[in-house]
Amino acid sequence: MSDERSKTHFGYREVGEGEKATHVAGVFDSVATRYDLMNDLMSAGMHRLWKAFTVRQADVRPGMRVLDIAGGTGDLARAFADRAGDTGLVVLSDINEAMLRAGRDKLLDKGRMLPLVQCDAERLPFADDSFDVVSVAFGLRNMTHKDVALAEMRRVIRPGGKVLVLEFSRVWAPLSPLYDAYSFSVLPWLGSKIAGDSESYRYLAESIRMHPPQEELARMMEHAGLETVEWFNLTAGVCALHVGRKS
Repeated sequence: MSDERSKTHFGYREVGEGEKATHVAGVFDSVATRYDLMNDLMSAGMHRLWKAFTVRQADVRPGMRVLDIAGGTGDLARAFADRAGDTGLVVLSDINEAMLRAGRDKLLDKGRMLPLVQCDAERLPFADDSFDVVSVAFGLRNMTHKDVALAEMRRVIRPGGKVLVLEFSRVWAPLSPLYDAYSFSVLPWLGSKIAGDSESYRYLAESIRMHPPQEELARMMEHAGLETVEWFNLTAGVCALHVGRKS
């Protein structure tokens, strides 16, 4: 294994590949109970609109099978389940047990009981061609080998299916100084006051900067075997939705 392959980024820090998952788990163990509240505060509620747009682009219909990866507290999974109906199947997955428990509890509070799977997106425990739609929202940037995870997503969708990646991205350049000031000053302060954890939200800001920009992520999806890849910039590029298909 090469030196380049044995190291990866955790925010701005370089860590061993085997260490990143542990560091990321620590972040989400820390923020799980305040995750939804912090999302609303950080984005001024915009994350709900981004997710609603993702659901529309997914075009889930009754009877479809959907996998939501790194599904957190289950917002997308619940919306997909409403559309897939009783004849469909929506699976909520996450590598982090604390986040999966939070998602389970939130779904139960909403009257939904969905299959839950704790798994690594780089080693999905599903057969080839199992799902019509695979989604990942705000999770890809935390994965050690994004290329491997994207290839796994392609593997488990059926021909004609689609992969949707909703992720923070490169903001419109004129807004970058203001966005940087918000990210590195306001976000850690909010994390400290609301979640009692400033460092996890500093990592959030750093991980966004280390994540591939829109064009590069589209190429990564194509290299993973996805076709007709397109992306939609949301809120001046603060967030982007990438959609790829399998022929």
